Amino acid sequence: MPDADKKFEQLVFRALEQLPEMFKEKLDNVGVVIQDWPTAEQRETAGVEDDEDLLGLYEGVPLTERTTNYNMVLPDKITVFRKPLLGLGLSDWDLEEEIIETVRHELAHHFGIDDERLEYLQGQREEFKD
Repeated sequence: MPDADKKFEQLVFRALEQLPEMFKEKLDNVGVVIQDWPTAEQRETAGVEDDEDLLGLYEGVPLTERTTNYNMVLPDKITVFRKPLLGLGLSDWDLEEEIIETVRHELAHHFGIDDERLEYLQGQREEFKD
């Protein structure tokens, strides 16, 4: 594995390690993978146009939608897309922050939080900072 790929993998691992324990404990049946580029199917699933970047994707059944019939299923998957993230041209520190944000965003979907709610929460966080 080239050094740049290993470094990227370490950044994703650190993003997961930095999660609060209460969230880590609830990561049931979820795998996190790194992929260079999203496939056409993944882009379609995410509703992303050809001219838009897709940095990460959650595929699975959110915790809020699981019922007592949820068993014997493949693990949910969070994919972090290396090339679009690297293509942002960020400094090492900013890249790490963007990876953390991407991982947290996709994990939020695992917890049943949709994009609209995430945007609202992000706005609240930014407002609180000011």
